[in-house]
Amino acid sequence: MKQLNPVGALLAATALAALTNPAFAEDVTLQYWVYSDFAQGDALALQQQFIKEFTDKHPGVKIEITGKGDDDLTAGQVAGAASGNVPDVFMNGLAFGAQLVDVGALTNLYSKWMAMPEAFRSQFNAEALKSCMPKPEELYCLPYTGFGSLLFRNLTVLENAGVDTTNPPATWDEWLDQMKKVKAAGMYAIPDETLVFNSIAEIYATSGDEETWGIDWTNHKTMIDPAIMTKVLQKFVDMAPLTSGTSRNDQATKDLFISNQLAFHTTGPWNNPSYEAAAQASGLKYDFTLIPGDTPDKKGGIRSYEIVGVGPGPHQDLSWEFAAYITDEAQMARWAKLLARYNANAAAMAEPDVASQPLIKASIAAAAGAMDVQPPYFQDSVPSCYNSTVIDIVSATADGEFTPEDGAKEMIGELNDCLANN
Repeated sequence: MKQLNPVGALLAATALAALTNPAFAEDVTLQYWVYSDFAQGDALALQQQFIKEFTDKHPGVKIEITGKGDDDLTAGQVAGAASGNVPDVFMNGLAFGAQLVDVGALTNLYSKWMAMPEAFRSQFNAEALKSCMPKPEELYCLPYTGFGSLLFRNLTVLENAGVDTTNPPATWDEWLDQMKKVKAAGMYAIPDETLVFNSIAEIYATSGDEETWGIDWTNHKTMIDPAIMTKVLQKFVDMAPLTSGTSRNDQATKDLFISNQLAFHTTGPWNNPSYEAAAQASGLKYDFTLIPGDTPDKKGGIRSYEIVGVGPGPHQDLSWEFAAYITDEAQMARWAKLLARYNANAAAMAEPDVASQPLIKASIAAAAGAMDVQPPYFQDSVPSCYNSTVIDIVSATADGEFTPEDGAKEMIGELNDCLANN
């Protein structure tokens, strides 16, 4: 007889309870908020399939899926907490976890988690799961999809600049040399990495790591190392004349890459569908690799995860069951194969037909060597002045307003003032 997986066994038991207990089987509608990308096309179709599989085993239960943009997700969850109308199950990013706990939008799932079989609990990436657990006996999320930064290379631009594309750059110095060759050939090397916090973090990671990047919430001080930041700020100075002037996130950056005017794009795997479509439609020649660091064994880039949380409404047990179902190996493997996207279910990532996909394989390697965007998570809400200070000082240093050493000192002083006053 075939064994049910842990969540399958739980669903079977719940279905039996529903059939034998009329009160348990009363009509219930769960509100399920997802990222807008997950509520359209093939992704929506698969989400609807997950919902059907779950509701088929839960008589009387309906699940309404709603797609929302990043900002709308957070704003809606915060507003819902204030009005007592938080969605039952929802997605967001790790970086917003502390804020959502502060406003009461997230339920502590620890007891429900510990009641699950070890076979279920052992599926998840240990570091990703740890990010959801700020203290003993606290678990505020299940880690979901994730990313590690990749370096997309336009092979046509590099070849026209005389760069040998056989092997990607192994170190920062090799990469910078290739950027200079691209600029000398009259093309753009890279987006302006000073404009967005995440692109700054990607470059910082080429020299630093989480131990010198996060926030010390006990003492309300930045953990940024001045010597490392000085070195990194020099990198932004060196890149300044080589950039497109567009940010990592601009549509214009993708357009320049697709039209063979931009050599490199540091970003996540979500841009690959656009580049893959361009390769099929117009012959774009590109690949993706890891972001090189100061030495061959050091990689740059950042990693993070989207999360699935449960609201504090009257249907927490049912909501938890659904959250556990969609993050279980069988569903996450199907999700990964559909989107070619890395996720936090390590068991799913290890399945041969998942791990063999080039984008997932690269993402697994990128996430393993990357730096968390803004650790530690779920400790406290990062004040807006923190990210804006990093961006302002990096941009000013790249523009020549500070030397790298003075810029590092100024940044750390302002960040500590920001944290002390918030």
